[in-house]
Amino acid sequence: MSIPKLSIIILSYNTKDLLLNCLRSLEKVKNEVIFEIIVVDNASTDGSLEAIKNLKIENLKILGNEVNLGFARGNNTARTIVRGEYILFLNSDTEVQPETLKKSINYLSQHKDTGVVTVRTLLPSGKLDKDVRRSFPTPFIALTHFSGLDRLFPKSKMLASYWYGYIPDTKSHYIDVAQGAFFMTRKKLLDEVDWFSEEYFLDGEDIDLCWKIKLAGKKIYYFADASILHTKKASKKSGKKIKFVHTGVDSMEIFYRKFMWQNYSLPINLSVILGIKAIKIIRTTKHTLIVIPDLIRNLYK
Repeated sequence: MSIPKLSIIILSYNTKDLLLNCLRSLEKVKNEVIFEIIVVDNASTDGSLEAIKNLKIENLKILGNEVNLGFARGNNTARTIVRGEYILFLNSDTEVQPETLKKSINYLSQHKDTGVVTVRTLLPSGKLDKDVRRSFPTPFIALTHFSGLDRLFPKSKMLASYWYGYIPDTKSHYIDVAQGAFFMTRKKLLDEVDWFSEEYFLDGEDIDLCWKIKLAGKKIYYFADASILHTKKASKKSGKKIKFVHTGVDSMEIFYRKFMWQNYSLPINLSVILGIKAIKIIRTTKHTLIVIPDLIRNLYK
């Protein structure tokens, strides 16, 4: 058995059909590079494990967690068994397009100063998944984003820098944050920065890892000449749990206190934390308004 150049880690939670599509897309590009696939199942209840065990895919390894460990801990489960020089964290709700693996690895191998490559990520509608390229959420950038100013002025460099709206998504460029849906890096670098930080359950871990990688002196590249398809937030949609709402907002506070608190004055810091608490209240309220009618309908079925 050949030693893989690339280890592809796919974390799945109740995304059976999408996961199967993802694996099929990888089968179609298996001649581009020698790779192994490690599927980490986070205690799915939809038959995901049984479905992929019946597949005859070369170099497929399956890890089944007894409980949902979240994104960071779940992906880190594969840390001790990966064999590739390069690591790709790939969402189970993605489909890799031809030439994407080949082009991404070639770019990393030719640019030693680059630590991460992500690619043009398209939603089922054909539009760009804007979260594929983001700036670090400083207080000002976070304000422009959560206030909606970046939607009102989408081409402004000052007001729309969170999603890099002022740069065409067809243009490759360096960024602050690569989305975890397609996150290719080197194993040596991952080991150096200690993989994903496990204080995050869901969301925030990709921003944290990008921060650590940039602290290590490496750049992060948005590669527009390669692409994937992404069905957004499939694991979150598989169960309308308030936990997913809360962990997403809690991640904002974890990241801010960990990396940015010391860079700003106390009034700014308190304003940021207050803003995060307000976002949590708003999202909890919206979630409740969506879920309660469903619960009432189920009672009268």
